[in-house]
Amino acid sequence: MRIRSLIDLNVFFDAEFDEHEAVVSATRQALVEPFRQLVGNAVEAIEGGNKILFFGNGGSAADCQHLATELTIRYKTDRAPITAIALTTDTSALTACGNDFGFDELFARQVEALTRPGDLAIGISTSGNSENVIRGLQKALEMGATAAGFGGHDGGRMKEVADPFLVVPSETTARIQEMHITIGQLLCGALEQELGLV
Repeated sequence: MRIRSLIDLNVFFDAEFDEHEAVVSATRQALVEPFRQLVGNAVEAIEGGNKILFFGNGGSAADCQHLATELTIRYKTDRAPITAIALTTDTSALTACGNDFGFDELFARQVEALTRPGDLAIGISTSGNSENVIRGLQKALEMGATAAGFGGHDGGRMKEVADPFLVVPSETTARIQEMHITIGQLLCGALEQELGLV
């Protein structure tokens, strides 16, 4: 049985791609310099024997484990692993911290336990206002790590703590998320080449 569509799917399809293409173009123009800085920070961390930590909520949490896996396992080629970890995958740690210390401390607690001076912490938040991501970045700075971020909209409160901070110039969460994974994968590819692993 065919169910009648309530929208013109051709118009919807084209409009979504048009918006995506516009955000891709704006992101490409806006983020080249902070991306260069991020790659430099990542290379410095890995060459110094340190690691990259990713953390975020919801779809951003999925991006964190996706990117950490690209680095530890492989991105484009079989090569030595790049040390990275997503702070979003340990359900025991997440639920224990949420229960004992509150959701806002979720990443700060793990950052305090796992971060060493010279590490690179990357917090991901489409709004830039996720309290637990902001606290995680603040704790990273206290631990002597570089606190970087991926954001969107106007950058939110993360712009006070994240440097480099890659803010996608869009108000649409889906488009911001699309650019975050694109930027993250560009980071993986650049790291493979900058570290001489390809």
